[in-house]
Amino acid sequence: MPVFNTLADRHEIMKGWRRELHAHPELGFEETWTSQFIADKLESFGIETHRGLAKTGVVGIIRGQGSSDRMIGLRADIDALPMQEANDFAHKSQIDGCMHACGHDGHTAMLLGAAQYLAETRNFDGTVVVIFQPAEEGGAGGKVMITDGLFDQFNVETVWGMHNWPGVDVGKAVVQRGSSMAGADMFTLTITGKSGHAAMPHTTIDPITCGASMVQALQTIASRRVDPLDPVVISVTQFHSGFTHNVIPNQAEIVGTARFVRYETRAFVESQMRHLCASIAAAHDCGVTFEWEEGYPPTINHPEEDNRAAASAGRVLGEDSVIFDAPPSMASEDFSFMLEARPGAYIWLGAGEGKKGAMLHNTGYDFNDDLLASGASFWVQLVEDELPRG
Repeated sequence: MPVFNTLADRHEIMKGWRRELHAHPELGFEETWTSQFIADKLESFGIETHRGLAKTGVVGIIRGQGSSDRMIGLRADIDALPMQEANDFAHKSQIDGCMHACGHDGHTAMLLGAAQYLAETRNFDGTVVVIFQPAEEGGAGGKVMITDGLFDQFNVETVWGMHNWPGVDVGKAVVQRGSSMAGADMFTLTITGKSGHAAMPHTTIDPITCGASMVQALQTIASRRVDPLDPVVISVTQFHSGFTHNVIPNQAEIVGTARFVRYETRAFVESQMRHLCASIAAAHDCGVTFEWEEGYPPTINHPEEDNRAAASAGRVLGEDSVIFDAPPSMASEDFSFMLEARPGAYIWLGAGEGKKGAMLHNTGYDFNDDLLASGASFWVQLVEDELPRG
């Protein structure tokens, strides 16, 4: 089954929605204009609409033909990023310092297009819950929706997600068997030494040299302590210390992120970092406190649902267009919380080469509108495959 003709015919309509959303980006939990736009569209399609989960989330309920009580969920993220857009086209961001640099405008438009089609045809037996989720970009909006009762109120048996993916050819889809996106935790090290005159370092205990040793040593965990085939990233992203040129300070702070695709690796990396930093601090006569904050868990596809997602994508794009052996991305995704709560799968929809080399989270990025009909068709095909009419 190729792209649905009705959705192909509505390409310009979906493109108009997408570009209007692009021009009005909003940050996580602040998507008031966006959620109103979504709710207005759903209600105009005759879809039962619910608001208020995770503050700005929107949920639509579409009931098919037949008597089945089965229910599945389709999720799109709706928030933007705190970035200044560098593009200069007609639909560029109208909000200073905020832009849709990850394609959530496109994800929203595709799910709206699918929702409209499903509401018109209802060629399925059961109920479809379309979930428009806020605050994916660091706010864990997926987790907040669950905490607020998403799956208590709408008891879906499976949940499905999709992301556009620059670097993968248009007309292709990636469905990993297992980990799709990495987990992401944060760490903060506070190193305490003894301040003094920079000209007399022997009278001080220097937290900066201690911290520099830690930064270097942390890289050996991934390169020497973890199996090279088990992806791990440890990145130091901040190093703060001192206040003038001639004083060795008494404290330094190091901040960073650790990425992993297996829960076992998360535990091992944390324990190794704690041990390594404590040992280096002792060698430098410094004190150290180590804080570890759990962020997004790995996004792990379920073993039966990933095959079914691939089959639906193959019916739309062609069986030879589904890629199974792509490695997981070391970026993270809070759809992981939904996949911890319910079986399901997360697919990447190929977006081609980024325009002018602009990939995700780049100030020159723009969603590829050529994906709108195929992405919406995937959602429709998945629904009709998962909830077939008898």
